[in-house]
Amino acid sequence: MMKKVTLLTVVLFTALSHQAQLNVPKASPLCTYSQRVGLTDISLSYSRPAVNNRRIFGDLIPFDAYWRLGANENTKITTTDVLIFGKDTLAVGTYALFAKPGQERWTIAFYRDYNNWGVPDPWDSKKVALELTAPIQLQAHKTENLTLGIDEIGNNGAVFFIAWDNVRVNWSFNVNTMPKVKASIDKVMAGPTPNDYHAAAKYYYDEKIDNEKALEWVNLALKARPEAYWMLRTKSLIQASLGQYKEAILTAESCIKLAEADGDIAYVSQCKNSIIEWKKQK
Repeated sequence: MMKKVTLLTVVLFTALSHQAQLNVPKASPLCTYSQRVGLTDISLSYSRPAVNNRRIFGDLIPFDAYWRLGANENTKITTTDVLIFGKDTLAVGTYALFAKPGQERWTIAFYRDYNNWGVPDPWDSKKVALELTAPIQLQAHKTENLTLGIDEIGNNGAVFFIAWDNVRVNWSFNVNTMPKVKASIDKVMAGPTPNDYHAAAKYYYDEKIDNEKALEWVNLALKARPEAYWMLRTKSLIQASLGQYKEAILTAESCIKLAEADGDIAYVSQCKNSIIEWKKQK
């Protein structure tokens, strides 16, 4: 009996210990940060240790050795477009960030493997996407918690910075905003594409807004893409909705011919079934 009680006690204790999760603040709280520069989105995820009356650089954080640039899991940076640091370019993606503090200059490394914990051992230089150096700036005021961010933001670039204790380091970068904006302007100024006209026509037909306007738009789409049998299918449905059954049948027959050549049996079947119904309405 005693053995059963003891066993039950152990089981209950184990179950309770798995359920009980003590929730207390971390000494180095997690920070997630995002910033748009021009049309490029950049995000950072890192933990922020405090100075806490300690000597940081050259003591807690040794000089001339890579450091995880934060606490806990790896500091990560993600960019949706290339970042151009002078002659060097960082490709789109997510990277672990490591820093090598020096007495006069710092080096940062963008490391392709961001899932490990802490500085990789061994360090694999082939996984370093980019290494950058910059001089330190001594600050008159101290930054209590490690801070990474983006400052001096413009349409075409900004400054990535690291600040902690009395040290700040800046790296200027550019982004490819202008080519994207020019491409967008050229597209808009050139007017709607055939797909835009077709999408608008289909929406007006589906929502029963204005089928006369829908027919106008689908005709503009087909003027540029007469081979688009799916657009012919839409046009035939719009014509039928307007009572133009003779015209709808002719359009559906054209759709069948092109769809058969493309091997699209679904459109062939849909149009044939519609023609049977529309012939009853003539």
